[in-house]
Amino acid sequence: MKLEVQRTENNTYIPPRAITIAGSDSSGGAGIQADLKTFTALQVYGSSAITALTAQNTTKVSGIHAVPSEFVEEQLVDILEDIGTDSVKTGMLFNSDIIKTVVKVLKKYNITKVVVDPVMIASSGAKLLEDDTIEIVRSELLPIAYVITPNIPEAEVLTGLTIKSIDDMKAAAKKLYDMGVKYPLVKGGHIAFNANNEVAKDGEEASYITDILFDGEKYYEEKMEYVKTQNTHGTGCTLSSAIAAGIAKNESVLTAYKNARKYLQNAIKYSFNLGKGHGPLNHYHNSVLFPDNRTFVETLKDYAKKEYNDYVNHEFVKRIADGTLPVESFKHFLCQDYIYLTHYARVHAVCGFKLNNLREIAKEADIINIIRTETQLHIKYCESWGISLEELERTKEAANNMAYTRFCIERGLSGDILDLKVALFACLIGYGEIGVRIVNDPNTKRENNPYYTWALNYAADLYQSSVTTGIAELEELAKEYIKPGDTERLKNLCEIFRQASRLEANFFEMGLKRLN
Repeated sequence: MKLEVQRTENNTYIPPRAITIAGSDSSGGAGIQADLKTFTALQVYGSSAITALTAQNTTKVSGIHAVPSEFVEEQLVDILEDIGTDSVKTGMLFNSDIIKTVVKVLKKYNITKVVVDPVMIASSGAKLLEDDTIEIVRSELLPIAYVITPNIPEAEVLTGLTIKSIDDMKAAAKKLYDMGVKYPLVKGGHIAFNANNEVAKDGEEASYITDILFDGEKYYEEKMEYVKTQNTHGTGCTLSSAIAAGIAKNESVLTAYKNARKYLQNAIKYSFNLGKGHGPLNHYHNSVLFPDNRTFVETLKDYAKKEYNDYVNHEFVKRIADGTLPVESFKHFLCQDYIYLTHYARVHAVCGFKLNNLREIAKEADIINIIRTETQLHIKYCESWGISLEELERTKEAANNMAYTRFCIERGLSGDILDLKVALFACLIGYGEIGVRIVNDPNTKRENNPYYTWALNYAADLYQSSVTTGIAELEELAKEYIKPGDTERLKNLCEIFRQASRLEANFFEMGLKRLN
């Protein structure tokens, strides 16, 4: 007996929705399987209409069984009448009847956010589109395409152009736009460039590839690293479905594309060596699982629990809270902190050096400007304690200060951006935690405590906002730079955080005991 349970309407949240209209890949690397994995990884609810069943693996497609167009229509109508969608991605449509049916249904339901992946040939070389359907693609499918994502061979077939350069790619994008596509994206994976910006002779020489996105007025050139791997099965499906996922989340096409490209690059970089041919991608690379389902930040703090606790509960901090810290200890701390700020700016310059994206580099430049402003405020604060700028500049760097700042710089020079950000993170999160605890602790001395305003600065909304931003940034970097299952990398990062916590505690010890 089936129990009828009435739905409650308290939860009115509707997730972003996307439909994939494509073929099924029995090996799981491409087709609707890749699309649905991508939708899920990018937190979009995915539904599917299957156009063809394929028997395939990483080396070949041994059979294709087309779904009758009437049944394709039935699948689509059932989804659209009930669940609905915010975007559509089309992949392998296989024949003219299916293409015409899909176009008819999408027009009927006024679906305009359509990402077309003009699937023609599999990674193994098998044909996935019947010969007589190209003109139907041009006349029926292209005019309803919001975005189209052909690789170079596909763009050549669709436009009739020969593509051997960036200028040729732009010409193809322009022609696709003239054929009715709102945002043509010509993928450059088949033309790689070497370090001298020349077309690479082979994969070993290849350094980067370039995609071209055209919006009718401007060409966007997006360069990315050429990843030397054979594991490319499902790359086209994954990119187009990731773009559809971004559009479903109401991102602009440019933003959706850039986010999708980043997702794809890491899916390739962390791909699986499965099968004997073109292996599959890693669609859940951005879902790094840390022990006991903790976040990355929680994992760092738990690993370095003793060292972090010694740092945030140092005697220096306790005596800030009760107002018993010797004035000379605090003044010594302030002078060393002035030197620390200079090196802190240097570390963020190293951060900029480690990055390849101009927007991210600009963020580090902005942080350096903020540090410059913070330094000016620090100078004024020191003046209120009777410390002149001349005295600050005469201060010799203490050994504990030098050990900490050089550790951060060394991590930046020898490691990657995540190593460096983890080294810096102990300072950011620890001071935020110290400030909030001192301000909220009923035992804190507030009246006639000359150090209370110091704690207030770190409990203030401005600093706490930077902590929140820093945590979010670190979690995203962890997803990008830690390969799933790479416990050795995770342990090394935890050790960096542990050492940074020790050095922070030593910095407070330096202030408390006025060490040089």
